[in-house]
Amino acid sequence: MNQAEQALIATRTAIGAGVWLAPRLGGRLFGLDPKANPQLPYVGRLFGARDVALAYGLAASGGEERTRWLRIGLACDLADVAASVFAGRSGYLPKLATVLVTGTAMAATGLGVAAMLGESQAPAA
Repeated sequence: MNQAEQALIATRTAIGAGVWLAPRLGGRLFGLDPKANPQLPYVGRLFGARDVALAYGLAASGGEERTRWLRIGLACDLADVAASVFAGRSGYLPKLATVLVTGTAMAATGLGVAAMLGESQAPAA
C-alpha cells in the first residue's frame, strides 16, 4: 500500500467517522449552518457513512480490487467537486463553505490520482 492510499484511508476514516458522530460540528467546520438547515445531520451522516465505506474498501482490498476501490473513490470525489461548484455558483452554498468543500474534494481527488499512479508503478507481487 502506497503513502497516498494510506493518507486516503486515514482522511476518509477521520472525516467520515467525525461527521457521522458529530454532524452539526462537522457541518460548521465545513462552513455550513446547521441551525439554518435542520436536515444537515441526516445528510452529513450519509456522507460520513460513504467515506468510511470507501476507506474500508480500500484498506481491505488488494490488487485489481484495490484499483477498483480507488476508481470508485475518485468518481465520488469528482462528483463532490462538481456538486460543490454547482452549489456555489447557484448561490445556495455560502462562499466560505464552497471553498472549504471544494478544496477538500479536490485534495481527495489529488490523493486518489496519486494513489492510482502509485498502484500502476508498484512492482507486481
